[in-house]
Amino acid sequence: MTFFGLPCRVKGVNESICHKRWGRNWTNMQTGLWKHHDSLNEALKAISVSTELIEEELKPHLDTVLTALLEKKKDAAVDIVRSGILPTLAQALQSRSSLSCQVALLVAEMAREVTVREQCIEAGLVKALVPHLNSKDQEMLLNTGRAIGRICFDNTHQQDQLVQSGVIPRLLSIMKEYPENDPLINVCLLALCNLADLDCAREALVEQDVADTLIFQLKRAPDAERRHVILEILGSLGESDALKLQFTESGVPEALSVMIRDLQGHSDPHDLCSIKIASNLIVSLLLGDESMQKCFGEGSGVVYQDILSWLQSSNTQLQLSGALAIANFARNDSNCVKMLDLGVVPHILTLLEQHVDEGDVSVQHAGLSALRNLAIPAANKVRMLEDGVSERIKTLLRTDMPPVQFKLLGTLRMMVDGQGMIVEGPKSHRLQTTVSVDLQYESEDLKPW
Repeated sequence: MTFFGLPCRVKGVNESICHKRWGRNWTNMQTGLWKHHDSLNEALKAISVSTELIEEELKPHLDTVLTALLEKKKDAAVDIVRSGILPTLAQALQSRSSLSCQVALLVAEMAREVTVREQCIEAGLVKALVPHLNSKDQEMLLNTGRAIGRICFDNTHQQDQLVQSGVIPRLLSIMKEYPENDPLINVCLLALCNLADLDCAREALVEQDVADTLIFQLKRAPDAERRHVILEILGSLGESDALKLQFTESGVPEALSVMIRDLQGHSDPHDLCSIKIASNLIVSLLLGDESMQKCFGEGSGVVYQDILSWLQSSNTQLQLSGALAIANFARNDSNCVKMLDLGVVPHILTLLEQHVDEGDVSVQHAGLSALRNLAIPAANKVRMLEDGVSERIKTLLRTDMPPVQFKLLGTLRMMVDGQGMIVEGPKSHRLQTTVSVDLQYESEDLKPW
């Protein structure tokens, strides 16, 4: 076993060898370690026996305890809990004395240790910390946020209690008040990320302008790590229909589209990951009818125009998301007719032809779903047949993947339904498509993979 690169005394180590090799330094190091451990115990004992919160007396002992935590002394957090001083720490926080900021930092460092978090809750530290989120001291806010975040991490019950206590509006207020304080912004974003899956948190956020706040931080994100946290928050909250609409009205799809545009052509894995998350998020926002129509903008919307460019991208993820998005836009007749007028079909056919031999099956399924939906309006069927779309689709039947063949035949069937035509499948299989079919727009496969 080593300590800072040097062997330290453990069972089975010959101490004489250590003395021979390091001589007096070995003895001094052992003495220093024991002395430091003794000073921690003495500080804990002094705090535990104190009957009054006399700041001048407590501060040096708190300094000693905090130093042990910051230097990551083994079992320091466990020793603190065992000493019984947690109620004293809670009392110091409740008193709002000059020690509060130091105590909050101490609790934040102690809560790095998973095994002590439950005892922190039982001692009332979370309840004592929450009011300090209203502090005007940015250091106090930072220490408090870190302490609460670590104690309540992966604890659904405590997180629910936090939401009920009103932390959601406060977190957003802090982000608006101190938008350039990056450490504080990171703490608030991580807190929102941990709370975003809770229904009660989503309900609370409906009343807040969370979209504007997140977009502002997304635009100024200094690195991929922060981008991913913001995208994860948007993705979780976007599962709420109410927030889907709020996001669309606040320009979230446009902001994501601009971000994707700026990152295209980058080869960094983190940037490619951001493109994937953001494009998937746009597709998920399109699952809401009102959101979809706002993004479509009668075919002139910025998001729709960017999605058309995705179909022509060399990035397979963007191709997939583009095809899924077109399939979602094609959920009503008017959009289908408009997109046909705007010439979307040739882009989809070209994309399918790129993937027919050894391409991506997901892209093929998404593209065929888009074509199928576009072919549902009667007027579109006639135009697509006249434009030779069915002939180009038939050439794709050379694929040796049965699921794709089946999807191709289903698309052809939809296209010629009611037109009195016969479609030949592979190996002379035929489908009579003059029979009545269920003209339901496809909804499967339309969510991001």
